[in-house]
Amino acid sequence: MSWLVLALAGVVEIAWSQSIKPTQNFTRPLPTLLCFGLAAVAVYLLSHAMRTLPVGTAYAVFTGIGALGAIGLGVIVDKDPLSAGRVLALSMIVGGIMLARITAPH
Repeated sequence: MSWLVLALAGVVEIAWSQSIKPTQNFTRPLPTLLCFGLAAVAVYLLSHAMRTLPVGTAYAVFTGIGALGAIGLGVIVDKDPLSAGRVLALSMIVGGIMLARITAPH
């Protein structure tokens, strides 16, 4: 169950990362409120997952999911360039997340 909560925390972190730009440097009240709300939910879910998962593993997976999502949405939505180096970096993040999952203590 902790891994599922951690995955959900990562998805919320992706939403949070995408909610920052619309705040326009935190000058727009509603987008800013949404941004802070998403950040709070992501950290709450992360802390819930850390009840049974090691802190380092949980945080590394959480930030890895966030990085994957942020880069992926940047490529898809914002048409950010996708170079061979970025693909390799994303592959290494996915591999690291998988390795953390299969080697985590039960």
